[in-house]
Order: sequence, then structure tokens, then C-alpha cells
Amino acid sequence: MIFRAVEDADLIRQAARGRVEAFNLLVSRWEKRVYNYLLRITGNREDALDLTQDAFLKAYQNLRKLEDPGRFAPWLYRIAHNEAYSQFRKRRPESGTDIDTLEPPGTDGGIVVGGSSVFPMELGLAVAGALERLSPEQREAVVLKIYQGFKFEEMAEILACPVSTVKSRLYAAFELLKAELAPIQSRGVS
Repeated sequence: MIFRAVEDADLIRQAARGRVEAFNLLVSRWEKRVYNYLLRITGNREDALDLTQDAFLKAYQNLRKLEDPGRFAPWLYRIAHNEAYSQFRKRRPESGTDIDTLEPPGTDGGIVVGGSSVFPMELGLAVAGALERLSPEQREAVVLKIYQGFKFEEMAEILACPVSTVKSRLYAAFELLKAELAPIQSRGVS
């Protein structure tokens, strides 16, 4: 991981000096992760794809403003976050997400929950439905922590709020998710 961070930092410095190939390498390394993040908070594949492109365009245009290349990931995710929430504000009257696009990690085989086997499809739908019932702030905290693996400090930077707020949102979301998913745990396979 340290080696990869050094490589990214070097690519960022090259891209900031105008080397488009270096930025293209950064895009190829980060686009899938940014797309998955945006997909999970928007719930729409086309929107996530458009927002991913917009985020990378803004990142390219503002790369010289990034003071610490080691902070590229939180900086990039903050741009993606801003793009998504800008779109949410524009579309406020519309609602509805495509629940089929929200898939939990590791749904390739039978999953054991509380000692009972649960089919991946059932668990995936249950998790997607439970995520949908969270507030947007709670859902984003879960996505950043669980699906994207960010640390609390990085999440606070992305969300532009204190670490205590991030933790509060995350733990409240976990409590709600636990309550939502408890019937699946007790039921197992029907």
C-alpha cells in the first residue's frame, strides 16, 4: 500500500505539471472505486457514471490546488461528494432509486448470518432496502466506511464535518441497519 501511495503521489505531481498520461493512469486506478461510491449513494448507474466523469474532470481542472498529493483520495471523494449533492439539490422533487444497483460486497456465494445460511440475492436485497431507509448522511457514512474503507479522519474530510459527527452518523446507521436486518438473521433461509 505504501508503494502504491508513492506511485499515486508521483503521478499527481506529473499530472499537475500537465502530463495527461499521468492523469489518465490515476483515472484508471480510481474510477471504479469512485463510480461504486457514487452508485451506492445515488442508486442509479447512469447518474453514477456521469458524476464519476464530472468528478474526474473537476479533479483534473483543480489538480494544481491539491497541496498534499498524499491526500488525493479524500480530496477526490470530496469532489465526487460535492458533485452528487449538487445533483441531488437540482433534482430534489424527484425521488426513487434503482434498488437493483445496490449490491453488498461479497455476494458471490451463500452467506452465513447468525449461524443460518442466507441466499446472496435475499441478503443483497435486504441490505439495499435497509440502506435506502437510512438518511442520505447515514447512508454515505456507511458507504465510505464499509464499502470504500476510509478512516474516520478521511471521512470527516470528505464530508466536511467533525470526526464526532461522522462517528455519530455511522453508529446510528449501524443501529438502524441491525434492526432492519434482524428478521433475516432470525429467519435464515425461508
